Amino acid sequence: MRQPGRRPRRAGVSPVLRTRRLRLRPLVEGDAPALHPMLADAELMAYSADGPLGSVDDVRIYLAEEAAPGNQRTWAITRTGDDRAIGWVSGSDADGAGVTEIGFILAREAWGRGIAREAVSAVIDRLFAEGRKRVFADADTENTASILLLERLGFRRERLLRDEWETHLGLRDSLIYGLCADSWQAAGRA
Repeated sequence: MRQPGRRPRRAGVSPVLRTRRLRLRPLVEGDAPALHPMLADAELMAYSADGPLGSVDDVRIYLAEEAAPGNQRTWAITRTGDDRAIGWVSGSDADGAGVTEIGFILAREAWGRGIAREAVSAVIDRLFAEGRKRVFADADTENTASILLLERLGFRRERLLRDEWETHLGLRDSLIYGLCADSWQAAGRA
């Protein structure tokens, strides 16, 4: 999943969200040591615009931008009872008219347990409860895991953008997936 950050953003506060197994709290610079192994993993970061980050200091700088006031809202994913960040979900208002772009990343150690689905669902619930009418995501065409998660959550493929992103891998194509509030509610997810 591409990380939001190349489109306009609006200031916001990330309220703490809770699910059965997770606590989503604001992402902070202090999460750098916990997130460094994930953000340094070349395979995991293959579809990130910037690629893997080499040091904890690089991660700290990256997180400072992600968590800065005036930036998009970003929730650190933590397990209930353990405040160590294992990933995040971010939301960035795309146009100020009730449309939000989401992005997410999860440490390899947490894959295959439904954690990403649970965390992203909680953020989508929050966004639609706040009155957003549509949420969308931008995925690299080869990022199968993110695409499958989006589809399981009810997102629909809306378009293919050729050579959309200049990344550490070169020019990459993007798939745009969208989800409307009424579809989310009709599926009983809200």
